Amino acid sequence: MNFVEELTWRGMIHDIMPGTEDQLQKEMTTAYVGIDPTADSLHIGHLVSVMMLKHLQISGHKPIVLVGGATGMIGDPSGKSAERNLLDEKTLHHNESCLKRQLAKFLDFESDAANAAEVVNNYDWMKEFSFLEFIRDIGKHITVNYMMAKDSVKKRLGEEVKMGLSFTEFTYQLVQGTDFLHLYREKCCKLQMGGSDQWGNITTGTELIRRKEGGEAFALTCPLITKADGGKFGKTESGNVWLDPKLTTPYKFYQFWLNVSDVDAEKYIKIFTLLNREEVVKLVREQEAAPNLRPLQKRLAKEVTCMVHGEDEYNKAVEASQILFGKATAESLSKLDKRTFLSVFEGVPTFEVDRGKFDAGVPVVELLVTEAGFFESKGELRRTIKGNGLSLNKAKLADQDYLVTRSDLINESYVLVQKGKKNYYIIEAV
Repeated sequence: MNFVEELTWRGMIHDIMPGTEDQLQKEMTTAYVGIDPTADSLHIGHLVSVMMLKHLQISGHKPIVLVGGATGMIGDPSGKSAERNLLDEKTLHHNESCLKRQLAKFLDFESDAANAAEVVNNYDWMKEFSFLEFIRDIGKHITVNYMMAKDSVKKRLGEEVKMGLSFTEFTYQLVQGTDFLHLYREKCCKLQMGGSDQWGNITTGTELIRRKEGGEAFALTCPLITKADGGKFGKTESGNVWLDPKLTTPYKFYQFWLNVSDVDAEKYIKIFTLLNREEVVKLVREQEAAPNLRPLQKRLAKEVTCMVHGEDEYNKAVEASQILFGKATAESLSKLDKRTFLSVFEGVPTFEVDRGKFDAGVPVVELLVTEAGFFESKGELRRTIKGNGLSLNKAKLADQDYLVTRSDLINESYVLVQKGKKNYYIIEAV
């Protein structure tokens, strides 16, 4: 597979240094992407770079993930309006190990293939680097004029930002350039990839390699992903969409992709899945013929959720979606684990009831009126039941004298009450 051609049709190339494609066609090439370990999980904003590495490995080249233990202690001015918080060494090592476990879902680290992926941490070679060594061995090769010409620096200096641009951040491009130089020397790495905001930092590395080693290195960047409405990709009302299921449940992860716009779905399915061009074209035609069926969003959500969380979690997410947005039964509810149940019904009014009341059974009228107060009066509740308008755990309730017992508790904790089609309430046994 021609790596550059593959990324091109997928809309994943923003800038590419002349000669890059020739280098990739000539021999197996080692390339790297840097990820700062500012958290112990990747979020979907990282997935573009990760997918670039995945395509690189499929194309027969060797991917390296550089975890920026050193650069994570500095902060990168690219696209930022303020410095990052600096992380301690213990936190950095914890974050690195967590990120590698997630990356293993995308890249082959374990095989004995020549192009098996590697994870490196720039803290390992930067921690012993003295300031005097740095300015002698690195600083003298790159002029201040060259550094000032970078867009990320010019942007920060041109803004009225309280913090301004610190010397620490100003030298970030030299530190990142040193990474490229180190990997060029130690791993024969000739290509660095990243987001388009990293072009200046990456080309500083290629320039450093040229001046220090007389060698040739290359740069390739992808576009920064945006949403059709101008909003920031990967951000929701509750924040980032994380790959760690403890931070973003597989259900919410699945829902994010399922709910993207038609325009975004057509763009994202090329970037975030491995579907080939013919499959994508077919799905786009199906979407145009029947947009209400949302084939693009459904396939996108399936592919990405399976890749990140596995097929079992994908199936659970689909089943959970049916509870609010389609047909569901008490049986399907009972299959939900506690985490998914709470994720599906996040924000639904919840009332706690003493668990002991369910031992002998509590009359439904007493439970919903006296204990929980979901209905204003017993008469209102009885009329709702008589009119076939009340469900417990998705089962219509016809018996006004029904006793709610422990056997009705989902995950031994919850009763889902539904009034009409759209009004949900939860009773939690505590």
